[in-house]
Order: sequence, then C-alpha cells, then structure tokens
Amino acid sequence: MEKIDITRLQGIHIGHAQNTGAGTGCTVILCPEGAVCGVDVRGGSPGTRDTDALNPVNNRKSVHGILLAGGSSFGLDAAGGVMQFLEERGIGRDVGKTMVPNVCAAILFDLKCGDHRVRPDKEMGYGACADAFLQHSFKSGSVGAGTGAVLGKVRGSTHAMKGGVGSAAFSYGELMVGAVIAVNCVGDVYDSRAGKIIAGVLSDDRSSLASSEELMLREYDSHRDFFSENTVIGCVMTNAMLTKAQATKLAALGQNGIARTVRPAHSIFDGDTIFALCTGQVDATFDSVGILAARAVEAAIIDAVVSAESLHGFISCRELMNKKI
Repeated sequence: MEKIDITRLQGIHIGHAQNTGAGTGCTVILCPEGAVCGVDVRGGSPGTRDTDALNPVNNRKSVHGILLAGGSSFGLDAAGGVMQFLEERGIGRDVGKTMVPNVCAAILFDLKCGDHRVRPDKEMGYGACADAFLQHSFKSGSVGAGTGAVLGKVRGSTHAMKGGVGSAAFSYGELMVGAVIAVNCVGDVYDSRAGKIIAGVLSDDRSSLASSEELMLREYDSHRDFFSENTVIGCVMTNAMLTKAQATKLAALGQNGIARTVRPAHSIFDGDTIFALCTGQVDATFDSVGILAARAVEAAIIDAVVSAESLHGFISCRELMNKKI
C-alpha cells in the first residue's frame, strides 16, 4: 500500500470556495463522465440533498457532482451553482432540451464561526466548480467546507476548537481509493499514530484538552442537547468497478474511518454522512476497496485537523500544540 496524492484519481476534479471573513465555504467533487454513487448516513442530525435517488433500488445510474457545504441547511443553495456550472458545459443526463446534472449534497453547521448571515450560495457553489477545473493541488484545513468547521462542542463554542477539511488517498497496484472529509464533530479527534486525542473539547483554562465522552457520560441523565450543530461529511472516491449496491456498502465502510478517529462517533447530535464515487476503471474485490476506504477516511480526518488554522476565536490543533512547547 502506498500513500498518494488524491489528484491522481482520474476523472475526478475537486475544488473549494470560501468566505474566510464570514467563516464559511463549500467543497465540490466533480465527475464529468459520471460515476456510480452510494451514500451512508450514520449520524442522527443529517442535512442532505438528493440522497434518496442513491438507494440501489432507485433509477439513478450515475452522479456528476458531490457538494459538501457549510451554512447549515442554507448551504444547500450552493448546489444550484454546481448544477449551473455543469449544465453550461454539457455535463449531466441528456433530457433532449438540456443536460440535467445529478448533484448530491451534505451540509454542516458553521453558523457560530464568523458571520452567520453569510452562507454558501449559488455563486459560491459555481466558484468551487471553477476552482475544481483548475486541477491544482488539494488544499487542506480552514478552506472550502472546512472554513467554519468547529469540533469538540460539548461545552459550547467557548471550549471548542477549529476543525477543517482534509484529504488522503492510497493505492495498491492499480487500485486507488481516496477521501475528502470535512470535520465538524461534536466530539474529539483521536490520532492512532500518536496514540492520543489531538483536538476536541478544551479544559477549563482552554490550555489543554478534556474528554468529550467523559463530559457526556457525566450528564447521562440530563437529556441535554449537546448543540445539534455538528457533523462529519465527506466522500470516498475510487477507480474500482463497483455496482450501485456495492458503492452504498463502500460508503458504509468509509464510516469505519470516522469510528476510528472521532470520539464519540455517529452521535445523535452529529449528521455523519459519507458518499462513495466509483469511476469503474479497475477490477478489484470489494473488501480490498473497503480496507483502503476506511484508511483514507481516517487519514483525511487527521489531515483536516492538523492542517486547520485558528479562525474567529477557535484555536487550531497546531496553535494549541505550539503553546505547550
């Protein structure tokens, strides 16, 4: 197994657009030729667009774009810009009069980072697509859908840290699997390589980390809403040849990467949603793809957190570690 740059995946274009001053943005994953797609929604507070069509029993043969956006439900407006960009380039399902792109989306809550009045809209979605077609290197951290992402929110915004968006990809022979993940979870992020939590809820003095799971357990009988404004959203991409049912299962296996890194994972206060795109260039066993998918999601989450920069009062993992040196 070799770690590779996610841009090596052929037929896929990834781009960002953001308003750093307002603390919000969006990320797009485009497949101009279309790709078999599945989705798995594991969290209890999801916000999505057009995911029912991805059910294997329904007649959606391919997808042309995935949108990951901030702005809570308002951010779904950015999908209109993705639709416009693709239609203008003749990308989509031919219905005679025009081409109708198949675009699915998932959103995260970032309204408490920056200016809540500014959200990803049609213009921002269009801009992210234009960025994707420039085909430059993927940028991680406080950009795109990760611009206003925040994590460790069990004690509210005052003790939360900066999240972000990240990527990772692996190859084994001709098989390639990558992931783009935006991290905005209610809990903490655990790095198995370091053997410790690297970001999450802050201690009383905001100089070190506490434990989200411990804090939630202490209030096991309170039924308090731990700020239902959290989620991990993302997309797994592979050049493997999979059916729609297998793509759906692959998205579910991608959630294993969340379970390895986020504590707690898939809480009722998160909207954890993973898409899976399969471009169908390589014949591979399903389990081999699933192994790489889980690793890619895990690595992308770590990349998002360690690449993030402090923004609008939310301290980053990098800055917190530097303060301890």
